[in-house]
Amino acid sequence: MTIVDTKTSFEGVCRTEKNVKVKERMLLVLNVVYNGRIASQVARTLHKSKGWASQWLKRYREEGIEGLKDRPKIGRRPELLPEVEYEIRGILKDCNTGWTTKQVEEIIIKESGIRYHHNYIYYIVRKWGFKQKVPRKVHVNTASKEEKEEFKKRPARFLWISNTTKRGKTLP
Repeated sequence: MTIVDTKTSFEGVCRTEKNVKVKERMLLVLNVVYNGRIASQVARTLHKSKGWASQWLKRYREEGIEGLKDRPKIGRRPELLPEVEYEIRGILKDCNTGWTTKQVEEIIIKESGIRYHHNYIYYIVRKWGFKQKVPRKVHVNTASKEEKEEFKKRPARFLWISNTTKRGKTLP
């Protein structure tokens, strides 16, 4: 815990700080602790709430300057191992025609045994650098009447394609 004793040394630490959010919190501490201003007034001038000011002042008193820095955020670990993810991405890149979200889900289940919600499949596929392939108006006039009727009867599904692939393999 490092609480700086003098105003000038705290100002020096504040000047060397690169993170803007931490610098804003240090400005709050500087004005309240070292200049004797009221926390709610300082919060108002920084366009923040009173609760924000009291939270950061409390963390400064308890933890010092380190308390003004962001703590690492802990989230859920990804279930897919990097090796399995790389293998699945390779399978998807090898197909030039595209695949549906359901097909991607089946590949993930087959390769890893992990089942994701279909909404999360969209997120994963976008994160891997693929984009949705959607029909454009240009294709409307090139299809026959039977093909148009068949298209209307099909359920709505999205196809995913790779941004970089040129190979032409089909998925199972």
